[in-house]
Amino acid sequence: MRIAFFGSSLLSAYWNGAATYYRGLIRALHARGHNITFYEPDAYGRQEHRDIDEPEWARVSVFSAEGTDGASRALEEAAGADLIIKASGIGILDEWLEREVLSVKRTGALVAFLDVDAPATLDRLHHFPSDPFKELIPQYDLILTYGGGPPVVNGYESFQARTCVPIYNALDPDTHFRVTPDPRFECDAAFLGNRLPDREARVDEFFFEAARHAAGLNFILGGSGWADKVMPSNVRYAGHIYTADHNAFNSSPAVVLNVHRESMARYGYSPATRMFEAAGSAACMITDAFQGLEEFLEPNREILIAHNGREVAELTLSITPSRARQIGEAARQRILAKHTYAHRAAQLDSILCGEVQHAYSA
Repeated sequence: MRIAFFGSSLLSAYWNGAATYYRGLIRALHARGHNITFYEPDAYGRQEHRDIDEPEWARVSVFSAEGTDGASRALEEAAGADLIIKASGIGILDEWLEREVLSVKRTGALVAFLDVDAPATLDRLHHFPSDPFKELIPQYDLILTYGGGPPVVNGYESFQARTCVPIYNALDPDTHFRVTPDPRFECDAAFLGNRLPDREARVDEFFFEAARHAAGLNFILGGSGWADKVMPSNVRYAGHIYTADHNAFNSSPAVVLNVHRESMARYGYSPATRMFEAAGSAACMITDAFQGLEEFLEPNREILIAHNGREVAELTLSITPSRARQIGEAARQRILAKHTYAHRAAQLDSILCGEVQHAYSA
């Protein structure tokens, strides 16, 4: 199948948390015989902060972020695809592309919307009923989300989505794996995440409060946007962590903390990409509690759960190296067995086969 994919960026993870998801899923789809072209805008300095060169498993076409001419040419080329996917959160021409990808659909082809932040999208639609995207939802052949579970599926179906299926985050074991600890990232607890409006309060609660309650421990914060944040003295800010350093970042601390954005924690069933990356490195993880966690990792055996910063501090203070290794290895084995991008690509392939048959019989 020829797939045209419009997203924020495949080549750069700079201010682009979805990059790992795109790479893992597209690489696995390519392995199943699909031919993918990824269309991304030249925006937000991402092309200047590329993490990878153009890969052999996808063609990348970068279009201008100025006006609609570049995006229009990309759409003209994409019109010949068997499947066009428009991802949410591109950051440039989102509303325009969400409308225009539907206009170039040809007979027998499919157009899907991939929502990489479905809880936030659904909240927006409920708060702003006149949002133009609301009227477009029933026109898409397929709504895909990378999280949200039953609450998100029910939410999209309430807006007359034809089909809504979560294709969750996962692990690419060829990309994320255990490495020798790196002195740059050795500490008692580390967290990696960009500074975003609906994440900052939860990072305050689960990360910075934990550092204050465990003043004798050392914490490392990675991600963009935190430079002017007032932090406890035992927190070291490492700045943007390039993809090439993710394995070292996850393999070096005693524990790795996972903190979800507010809406994702509220809806549940939204495991962050970082959870799978860290599990691939056999990291001992502490996560903020969320509904549906058990579908991915078993609490207290494969992952530890905290409800606030004090609990994060207590778990970090009490964990022994042997216990941390046991938890990390158990998580790695569970994810490899059930939650790799190969599993996700097989799931999506099955869905697409059914949708193609329906499109030709309609």
